Amino acid sequence: MRTVLVTGPGGAGRTTLAAASALAAAASGSRTLLVSAESIPGFPDGTEPTGVTDRLDHARIDSGEHFRAELTELQQRASGLLDLVGAGRLDGEELTELPGSPQLALLHTLHRAAAGDWSTAGYDTLVVDLPPLTEALALLALPEQLRRYLRRLLPAERQAARALRPVLAQLAGVPMPAQWLYEAAARKDEELAAVQALVEDRATTLRLVAQPGPAAADALRTARTGLALHGLRADLLVASRVLPRHSSDPWFADLAAQQEKCLGHWHEEWAPEIPVHEAAHLGHDPRTADDLAALAVPAPDEREAGRAEDPWWIEGEPGESGTPAELTWCLPLPGAAKEDLRLVRRGEELLLTVGPFHRIVKVASALRRCTVSGAALTEGVLRVRFTPDPALWPRTS
Repeated sequence: MRTVLVTGPGGAGRTTLAAASALAAAASGSRTLLVSAESIPGFPDGTEPTGVTDRLDHARIDSGEHFRAELTELQQRASGLLDLVGAGRLDGEELTELPGSPQLALLHTLHRAAAGDWSTAGYDTLVVDLPPLTEALALLALPEQLRRYLRRLLPAERQAARALRPVLAQLAGVPMPAQWLYEAAARKDEELAAVQALVEDRATTLRLVAQPGPAAADALRTARTGLALHGLRADLLVASRVLPRHSSDPWFADLAAQQEKCLGHWHEEWAPEIPVHEAAHLGHDPRTADDLAALAVPAPDEREAGRAEDPWWIEGEPGESGTPAELTWCLPLPGAAKEDLRLVRRGEELLLTVGPFHRIVKVASALRRCTVSGAALTEGVLRVRFTPDPALWPRTS
């Protein structure tokens, strides 16, 4: 299944262009599912896939409903513990959605599409309307981060005492908390693993939507750094609401000239690696399928896109006795600024912060026997220098 994740700076018509991309995919013969948290004019509003055209279905994400269902299920699974401590249960009607629940609801929906009850529906293309750009990149990194948190908080080795749990549960008269806790963690880890596999799949790509202008240009420049940090690539940049270039109205002509200048920079900076499509301003908000088709957004193609296999590479200098004098771990970070960069080495991990983006990566196996001797950001490439530790580096005879 080809997955297209649509995002961009807020207010650029992201949801509209996601719908237009889904319609284009369906028109090209692909059975398509569009997932969005927003209502779309002319599209059904149900939370289960509902037909829009012969080849296009739409499902809306209801984060409030998902939050209530998850918390109700958690209360049921922990009923023994709640009874033991005398805690009362909350009814679904009194549950208020908490911050962060829309992100978790979106991850749950991606799981349903990738490996859940929707995965057998035979869809060829999945189009997902993501939140605004910075939030979307943080969301795509969330499955990997949450799985790491689960492994740290509930490591597998703690389950060595599981043979004692039936005895302890019989004595106490209720299931031991560790039992249902580990079972819940295992289920969540499986769900998050499916979503992470979807994000990292070579058939998954990002589609960026932005309205030409200085603010959008700055946001895209920052986003390009985030994409590189997480090893993600885009297949298309859609310039939305592009005005006609010729007008007798001075105010209108100045605004169109500003857009044209910005578009020139985008074509120079992003193409030909990432094509730039100009979607014309219709003079009104798109309300029908014909309006969406008039935007002429291309359907997702079969070009190789998605996550880079490994954006890092290692450079080394020969030393005495076959031991390198220095190894350099390199990562391209276009658009990054030195003042926004922070690195921390902790054991076998490197903690990277670049502006609003954060990622924890495993240090390459050859570098784990080294100590960090410095780092530099030059020409858009981060170079972390490692010096082999003689006590750990294997010696030659």
